[in-house]
Amino acid sequence: MPRIGRQGEVSLALFENPHKRLNLLTGEWILVSPHRTKRPWQGKIETPAAEDMPRYDPSCYLCPGNKRAGGIENPPYTSTYSFVNDFSALLPDIPDETLEKGGLLQAKSERGLCKVLCFSPRHDLTLARMPAKDIAAVVDLWKKEYEEIAGDGSIGYVQIFENRGGIMGCSNPHPHGQIWADETVPVLPALETSKQAEYFEKHGSCLLCDYLRQELREKERIVCENGSFAALVPFWAVWPYEIMILPKIHCRSLKELTAEMRGDLAGIIRAVGIRYDNLFSTSFPYSMGFHQEPADGRDYGYWHLHMHYLPPLLRSATVRKFMVGYELLAMPQRDITAEQAAHTLRSLPEVHYLDRLTGS
Repeated sequence: MPRIGRQGEVSLALFENPHKRLNLLTGEWILVSPHRTKRPWQGKIETPAAEDMPRYDPSCYLCPGNKRAGGIENPPYTSTYSFVNDFSALLPDIPDETLEKGGLLQAKSERGLCKVLCFSPRHDLTLARMPAKDIAAVVDLWKKEYEEIAGDGSIGYVQIFENRGGIMGCSNPHPHGQIWADETVPVLPALETSKQAEYFEKHGSCLLCDYLRQELREKERIVCENGSFAALVPFWAVWPYEIMILPKIHCRSLKELTAEMRGDLAGIIRAVGIRYDNLFSTSFPYSMGFHQEPADGRDYGYWHLHMHYLPPLLRSATVRKFMVGYELLAMPQRDITAEQAAHTLRSLPEVHYLDRLTGS
């Protein structure tokens, strides 16, 4: 059993040995095994090949002026650009059908909308390599798209996300993200909704407001911050260098962000992206996305907007963390503690490694 010190604080021995941590947003536990970081690594660590992409690729279906599926031609856009996904996972006009057989086989139709959001006309950039003012244009586009889609009475939830890198399923390196908007609230946002409502009913306050206040006091898992946002490794992080970005004031969705906050969000997105790329001197892969209040018109005053970054890299640009074995069959597990990951990310330079190499 962990030793309890004065004022109920747990001995540090707890965090040096196998222990479980509770994810407040889902109610799920994660196994942490910090002693395993002492074992020798005998796997292969490779130096990544330098990426050399053109500013414009005539074969890229996202570059300005190029043709997409069905002969649709992109306009000669000079900033951001969005369009309905040519291969949408959700469709707005489908029959309303259900299947139910003895309570064992159940299915029902799910309507929705999918869009692609190009962050820049430049084929060779990432968010980490874009100026803050250009990232601010992306934040403005996210806000605009969210407001328009959430205002549609047929949409229950708007999921904004980016898959960065081929190992995260990204089929095109052109800087872009997606929106999948569901008729109903998907599983993970529904879990977060339930847990935040439960906390508010019990404590009369916002779960993530209270959590962020504690993190800002302790500073142990804070990676970086500015006037409006803090980036931290969650206490219950699953992925090795997982990050969550939280606004410092209570807001439920992107539509509540002021111009100043949108600028600060752009700044911290850039700061996180640079640290990620500097970690292993590579264009860092991840899945990133916003969680915000459902769009079904109900009152979600307890909901707190936040971003999740879920990156797979563990020891180098080529050594990855996958959910296998115990994690698929029992529960998530990690070796590097959230505190160790935050310390590593926090100590990285704020200048991109490519800029340091070229002196730009």
